[in-house]
Amino acid sequence: MSESFVGRSKELRELKQIQERESANLVVVQGRRRIGKSRLIEEFAKDQKFYCFIGTAPTKKTTAQMQMDEFARQLCEQFSLPKFAMQDWGDLLTMLYKQVSKNRVVILFDEISWMGSLDATFLGKLKNAWDTQFKKNPKLMLVLCGSVSSWIEENIISSTLFLGRPTLYLTLHALPLPECNQFLKAQHSHISPYEKLKLLSVTGGVPRYLELININLSAEDNIRAMCFSPNAPLLNEFERIFSDIFGTRSKIYKEIIQLLAKGSVSLEDIFENCGRTKTGDFSVYLNDLETAGFVSRDFTWNLNNNKQSKLSHYRLKDNYVRFYLKYIAPNKTKIAKGLFNENSITTLPAWESILGLQFQNLVLNNAIEIIKKLEIPLEDVQFVNSFFQQKTKSQPGCQIDLLIQTKYNCLFVCEIKFSKNKIPVSIIDEVQKKITSIKMPKNVSCRPVLIHVNGVAPAVLEKRYFSRVIDFGEILVE
Repeated sequence: MSESFVGRSKELRELKQIQERESANLVVVQGRRRIGKSRLIEEFAKDQKFYCFIGTAPTKKTTAQMQMDEFARQLCEQFSLPKFAMQDWGDLLTMLYKQVSKNRVVILFDEISWMGSLDATFLGKLKNAWDTQFKKNPKLMLVLCGSVSSWIEENIISSTLFLGRPTLYLTLHALPLPECNQFLKAQHSHISPYEKLKLLSVTGGVPRYLELININLSAEDNIRAMCFSPNAPLLNEFERIFSDIFGTRSKIYKEIIQLLAKGSVSLEDIFENCGRTKTGDFSVYLNDLETAGFVSRDFTWNLNNNKQSKLSHYRLKDNYVRFYLKYIAPNKTKIAKGLFNENSITTLPAWESILGLQFQNLVLNNAIEIIKKLEIPLEDVQFVNSFFQQKTKSQPGCQIDLLIQTKYNCLFVCEIKFSKNKIPVSIIDEVQKKITSIKMPKNVSCRPVLIHVNGVAPAVLEKRYFSRVIDFGEILVE
């Protein structure tokens, strides 16, 4: 595992820019577990005075007093203070401020929802402490960080209590592919794009999962070590994520995720398959999964008036979660007994089709890299997303893997195709049928694009049908 920090250049730049203003800064950072929130702040503050306070992971027996006691313990430890007990968050925060009132300092409250959710007075006292104390130090930055994005959204970002106080909101997503590649190259200088794809099909761009990769093992052996041995670090990761983030409601969230693991579906399909009615609560659950970074809601749009439609599909964007549900969860008993130690991942059922879904996910999550490959100025892009057209009496149904529409009435119809062999010439007929189905305005130009990872048959290029043929592997070597 490498200790070097890779990626997050945009976020680091934003943190440095607000600190240069020489005024106190309140920063909110959110994102799923293992995405590198705390590590980002540690990297930013590496040459500064830095203090970190971490909430205690909740259990059925955890109390508000336990959270205060743990905060007090960390306070004493970091500032060499005698042990003490407190009954009030206001007093604890005042004591902290006295230690940092005159210094250039970065303070991190990590897993803040754990820290304060059991005490109804916590947020109000934190707000008062900021207004009356911490804000007075122009060299101070207080970072509120957490994995429970829905709690942060409701209690800090959308709360009138903190209105106008944070100077920066950061939501961390999986590392984009160029940064994933930078991460892998720092440790593995001679890995082929196809092998990188296999690793990313399990880890996605989650920094902690990328750190688990062993430089001396093949992609197959790495996946076996990470997922299929009795002590594999990702064997029980799914349960930890959902119990920590979603608590007692984790069963409902898992139900939704299990459905999306099979492919993108509409909101109506989710209600029907989960046996639910169209309640406000269920929509909140979907929004929680989206805010936490596990799910993407992909809206289609109207090609005639260039307006976003109300129609959308929900897509599981987290590659680890899909891999877990498809291959780890059904085999947990065998894995625990060591019966998967020698299995090759290529023998897993429907392995190639799952790789295809994971590959498509990587492309959609990194659509900006395709735009760059097509040399389209970002300011010219009006819409970029997967696209679908509902079947009606006047039009056939249609689904496009990735559609890019520019303000100059040009459509780039992108077919994302994974195959362990070279893509055959039959792909041309497949794409042509899709394009024919699109209800396209007369003033629009259409350019078909093929995105692949393992090569195409010579006849595909000879036909000169595709405007561009993009080898996605090139993005993993740049």
